[in-house]
Amino acid sequence: MLENYFIKPTTVDRIRTSWLAEPIESYVVWLAEKRYSSSTVQRRVGILRHFAKFAWESGARTTADLPAQVEPFIDYWVNTRRRKGRSKDAKRAIVAAVRVPVQQMVRVLIPEYTGQKPALRRLPFEHSAPGFFDYLSKERGLSTLSIELYTHNIRRFENYLDIIDLHELSALTPAVLSAFVTHCGQRLAKNSLNGVCAHLRIFLRFLYRESLVTTDLSRSIDRPRLYRLSTIPRSITWDEVRLMLEAVDQRSAIGKRDYAMLLLLVTYGLRAREIAALTLDDIDWKRERLQIPNRKAGHNTAFPLSPTVGDAIVAYLQHARPKSNERALFLCCSAPFGVANHHVISDRAACYLRKAGITVPRPGSHTLRHTCAQRLIDGHFSLKTIGDYLGHAHPISTQVYVKIDVEGLREVAIGDGEAVV
Repeated sequence: MLENYFIKPTTVDRIRTSWLAEPIESYVVWLAEKRYSSSTVQRRVGILRHFAKFAWESGARTTADLPAQVEPFIDYWVNTRRRKGRSKDAKRAIVAAVRVPVQQMVRVLIPEYTGQKPALRRLPFEHSAPGFFDYLSKERGLSTLSIELYTHNIRRFENYLDIIDLHELSALTPAVLSAFVTHCGQRLAKNSLNGVCAHLRIFLRFLYRESLVTTDLSRSIDRPRLYRLSTIPRSITWDEVRLMLEAVDQRSAIGKRDYAMLLLLVTYGLRAREIAALTLDDIDWKRERLQIPNRKAGHNTAFPLSPTVGDAIVAYLQHARPKSNERALFLCCSAPFGVANHHVISDRAACYLRKAGITVPRPGSHTLRHTCAQRLIDGHFSLKTIGDYLGHAHPISTQVYVKIDVEGLREVAIGDGEAVV
């Protein structure tokens, strides 16, 4: 199997002189079955040769000794490749690049081995403020999605404290918190900044309750003032939608997948999370219906399956979807072919908007959701119908789309105001 990835016989010979030659080759077979690329296999085998040498010099003599060598080797690898001025994100990327192949190989040899979760997935402040996320789930009863948002925003705060070299929560001050909010405000919209402030307040109250800080600092967080209906939905015209769809290269597997995802976004106004949650069972081909279960408002929706959307999905399933036991509709196009999550869907939408040269604030999947709403407004559907179509829990969520009825607003502006009343 090694000969399939390494051209030079001397390279294969060097690998087979290692005391972990057989485990490495077994791992290469596993990678081949998962259809990893040749470059990935070559890179990972190189790391494993270093791991084998390190483990031997550290006293390991059997595969049962390998789990104890994983973390020391990762520390050794990072320290020998440390560069002055390297950011923490760059260091985490190095750790992830070495951790994955080493832990995977050990797991192939020892199935019961679980390993340590990557640093990128660790909960923020899990050592300095233990129990916070248990508090959110068990005491406050928050959903998994809400806790995910808390994790993202609290990690922002943790990263900021790392930047300013403040490592003790007891040293927090209102000035530090104000500087953090200002720092976030330079790159986040008001709605996003409002969420950061709200989550930070809850975190600070928890710290005070647990006596991790001596003062309740939550009162020093000033949230940005928001005005209802103050923003305009970031929709694009239908001509721009065509330009975006034409930018997709449907000859490739990833193009066929992305084309189907984009059509679902713009045709049904679905959220990225709703598309990521779609399974093969949600498409009723006989009745030509598309089921959208467990929407944000807590209900299910069934749409007629558009022929255009159906054809795109069929093309993806027949010619582009990796062979997998996963029931999820959309999978990643590179090994190990996991489920395409909502981040993938939003990123691909943003990619094609930029590729088509379409300028829009914060491009992503929600741009196409707003575009779908605009089409419904232009079709003179009622707000109730539009809200039900988009899966809104409350009519207030739909009112913002009235502002994109440009022609209607123009008639009000130039017409007889009393007639409108």
